[in-house]
Amino acid sequence: MDRNIRSVDDVLALLDGLFASEADRWTTEGASWWDGFYADRSKPVPFFVAKPDENLVSYLDRGLITPGRALDLGCGPGRNALHLASLGFEVDAVDLSPEALAWAGERAREAGADIRFHCGDAFALAATELTGPYDLIYDSGCFHHLPPHRRISYRALLDRALAPGGHLALTCFASGEMGSELSDAAFYRQARLDGGLAYTPESLRWIFSDLTEVELRRMRDEPPASPNFGEPFLWTALFRRAV
Repeated sequence: MDRNIRSVDDVLALLDGLFASEADRWTTEGASWWDGFYADRSKPVPFFVAKPDENLVSYLDRGLITPGRALDLGCGPGRNALHLASLGFEVDAVDLSPEALAWAGERAREAGADIRFHCGDAFALAATELTGPYDLIYDSGCFHHLPPHRRISYRALLDRALAPGGHLALTCFASGEMGSELSDAAFYRQARLDGGLAYTPESLRWIFSDLTEVELRRMRDEPPASPNFGEPFLWTALFRRAV
């Protein structure tokens, strides 16, 4: 007989375990899947390109965010972390995949960029290595791979690490374009996430309702010759924490 639920963390771990092991893309147990994903760098994956997100470039060009301390969640090969570092940000970048971080490290060395890379679960590292406070938390494609209950962990990370007056910027799958349209409850019934969750603008505004919306729009489609990355199947959102 097991009676091992005593805290919110215990409940979250229990809910993690309701998913088939091959569905895991959000804990350290999912690192091997991401390693396999990043192993072939020649694959025609849009975000393998060494280009920053067009929305991130736009925020900086318009002065909506300014250099400070930044955390790149799910940094992959480091394209956005590199851009932030090149503009004077002090950058921490975290990813589950050693393979992705090896690639990001190579890019950083080639660019002469000083970026602190962290390998592991950002939620677990938030109490020790990713303590902030960060003026910017940037998330390009991490949020939509989380199961619904891990939004609680995500919001807790923001509460702990985002500085007063700081910004959360994210890109995620747009409903009707990319990602699963199933209800939150349905994911637990089927024990998988179907590659990621789709979001509507209304759902993003509700989830992050304690933050002030600065901008929420579809990512612009950037041509291959553009210096920036852009795919219109993604939402881009910028939120600000109260001072």
